[in-house]
Amino acid sequence: MNATEKKNTMSEPIDFFNSFEQLAAFCSQEEYKGYDPYDSLNSKLFQAVPLLSKSRIAKLAWTQFFKRAPFNLRPLVGVPKEYNPKALGLFLTSYCNLYEIDAQSDYLDQINFFGDRILELQSKGWSGSCWGYNFDWQARAFFQPKYTPTVVATTFIACALLDAFEITKREAFFKAARSACDFVLKDLYRTYDDKGNFSFSYSPLDKSVVFNASLLGARLLSRVYSISGEKELYEEAKKSVTFACGYQQENGAWSYGTLPFHQWIDNFHTGYNLECLSDFARYTGDHSFDSCMNKGFDYYIQTFFTAEGISKYYNNSTYPVDIHAPTQLLITLDKLGQYEKYKEMATKVMGWTIENMQSSQGYFYYQINKHFTSKIPYMRWAQAWMFLSFTVLFKNERSLYR
Repeated sequence: MNATEKKNTMSEPIDFFNSFEQLAAFCSQEEYKGYDPYDSLNSKLFQAVPLLSKSRIAKLAWTQFFKRAPFNLRPLVGVPKEYNPKALGLFLTSYCNLYEIDAQSDYLDQINFFGDRILELQSKGWSGSCWGYNFDWQARAFFQPKYTPTVVATTFIACALLDAFEITKREAFFKAARSACDFVLKDLYRTYDDKGNFSFSYSPLDKSVVFNASLLGARLLSRVYSISGEKELYEEAKKSVTFACGYQQENGAWSYGTLPFHQWIDNFHTGYNLECLSDFARYTGDHSFDSCMNKGFDYYIQTFFTAEGISKYYNNSTYPVDIHAPTQLLITLDKLGQYEKYKEMATKVMGWTIENMQSSQGYFYYQINKHFTSKIPYMRWAQAWMFLSFTVLFKNERSLYR
């Protein structure tokens, strides 16, 4: 059954908290370890065949086959369930949100647990604290060996540590987040425009221009600036934001990046861009880019969601209906202070997602495609993001939390 055939026929209101509890039980049962859409190169079978494991084409084909397959073949080829550092960061922020709502000692224990695991999983040998993924990753533009740090993983994790620091006052959490700024400033390549503004690279091993990745780097710098007052962090963040806003299209959209095969416009990366612009203004007091943010938000909210509550992946196509898109909506609305205005839309999108993408075991599916549904329970891509989205919903609608 495809997305257009599925109808949200809820005769009674969705019990959001019950849905969250089912998800939380699944994640706890799995010990927060799991599979990832891009982890197939962890396969013991693939690694045992040198002709495959050393071929760029073979690695790319193997990765894409497992990412697109409707069934989870990973257990058959020896891919283990593991901690993903970014997933741990998302869970850490989630438990900080829950503690803010209800200061339970169990939530505090979870905050310290995830914070400690994150500190243990730092990638070594770089200028500052940093994190990557727990698998080799072959993309079209580059190859990243396991635990190669990226600006995306590092900044989400560092911001989660700052969330935890605000609650626990553990100095180790702040020191790691501040150190991550050194990684961003010293280890990432920069692509400059003719005015001296620049984009941070995705990792130290590539020179690609990906707008959401660079903006995430700027977001971390600006947040640490709000605590430390280091002017360099603000100045470098502003140059990165200026660069990205210079590539915003007249209608408010951004392509994913500047490479010829990065010219798509999608839902959740647009949401990343918007929350980064909002956080830059919040943490620096510099509202120079609010008009870009507002134009981008208008495009985002009018383009990527249907009247039925379905989250479109692309600006020009619904499919695949990817779990990451509805989760980002709640976060974007919260960051931009737009939740109250769009709360009916937000709860409709969440309701449709629960009705159509949550399994009886509590976990959420990866994607609904035109001709099939991928029900693989990815921990980072689906469960951690949905977990976080629920906690953002509860922060805004405390009556739904019990």
